[in-house]
Amino acid sequence: MAAPEEPELSQAQTEKLLQFQVDSNNAAVQDRLNEQEGVPSVFNPPPSRPLQVNTADHRVYSYIVSRPQPRGLLGWSYYLIMLPFRFTYYTLLDIFRFALRFIRPDPRGRVTDPVGDVVSFIHSFEEKYGRSHPVFYQGTYSQALNDAKRELRYLLVYLHGEDHQDTDEFCRSTLCTEEVVTFLNTRMLFWACSTSKPEGYRVSQALRENTYPFLAMIMLKDRKMTVVGRLEGLIQPEDLINQLTFIMDANQTHLMSERMEREERNQTQVLRQQQDEAYLASLRADQEKDRKKREEEEQIRQEEEKVRQTALAEERRRRTLEEEKERKSECLPPEPPADDPESVKIVFKLPNDTRVERRFLFGQSLTVIYDFLFSLKESPEKFQIVTNFPRRVLPCLPTEEQPNPPTLKEAGLSRSEVLFVQDLTDD
Repeated sequence: MAAPEEPELSQAQTEKLLQFQVDSNNAAVQDRLNEQEGVPSVFNPPPSRPLQVNTADHRVYSYIVSRPQPRGLLGWSYYLIMLPFRFTYYTLLDIFRFALRFIRPDPRGRVTDPVGDVVSFIHSFEEKYGRSHPVFYQGTYSQALNDAKRELRYLLVYLHGEDHQDTDEFCRSTLCTEEVVTFLNTRMLFWACSTSKPEGYRVSQALRENTYPFLAMIMLKDRKMTVVGRLEGLIQPEDLINQLTFIMDANQTHLMSERMEREERNQTQVLRQQQDEAYLASLRADQEKDRKKREEEEQIRQEEEKVRQTALAEERRRRTLEEEKERKSECLPPEPPADDPESVKIVFKLPNDTRVERRFLFGQSLTVIYDFLFSLKESPEKFQIVTNFPRRVLPCLPTEEQPNPPTLKEAGLSRSEVLFVQDLTDD
């Protein structure tokens, strides 16, 4: 049997698949307060190597860009003074948001038109930043995942945070530059949506971004669609291309392995399909041969049965004819003597050149002559009696016009006649 196709991913399956793949404890991510407020972080200085392996999941590469922060005594003083206020503010804010979810659920949590959300974002993006941008995938996130999986291509996901301070600069100075547009269009699929849209919010809940701009590189790895790279924060065009290239190069062996495995599966499937087709062709040929053999045997049987039935019918007809001849013979009146003045001497010439002679009475019907000839074994099954001169057929059998055949005298026969028996069996 052919190898089964890899199943398509539903939206629910997509969310479950990505939530356990993303990293939850990124060691290179700044603390939440610093990201939202933009205050200096003395505990989390910018990494010396921007690209690093995620410590929670070595399959995911994270690239995080921190905004430049002031350092020194002023920064420390500001941080320590504002720390209690920030902690209290964000704690209360989180409690309020948590409670608000039960009172009034976030309307973004209900996705009713995912394609419409994506198309609407694309239109608003073009109105603000122009049409010079990477080719957006105009479909749902699940559809983009399935296409990337089917085509064995990288999928770059961009979550657009409309209210973030770095979003506008990223879109104008990085995402819409010629080199980035060319790179993305030729190397991968690109899907984007705003987190203010239900579809974008749903993907945000699955990918769990920490800040904006946010990019996630996804590919088929170990037969699952897996997040292999996360880029967060404002990034320059050259750095973006370098980091994406690094992620692609680091996972190229996995992608090649998937392609080789799929090619092997396809070849196996083609081989099995060819074997199945050859088997079915052989099976059909055998079935056709068996069918023809059965038809020939049935035809022979029918012909034999037809011959047997014909023979039986012929045997029944022969027996019936013999019985009829015997009955006619028994029913014939006796032959009159030669000196009877009313007698007629008739010589019959049969088709086989046999001559038969018998006497009849003038007053007897021509039917008696016919019955006499019919009772003879030498006579054909069907015949008519013909005079020699003038040539005429004697009406020996009753008809609708003449239900009672004439007598020998009425037929104009003399005391001595020669009559011919004409065979009508083949007529």
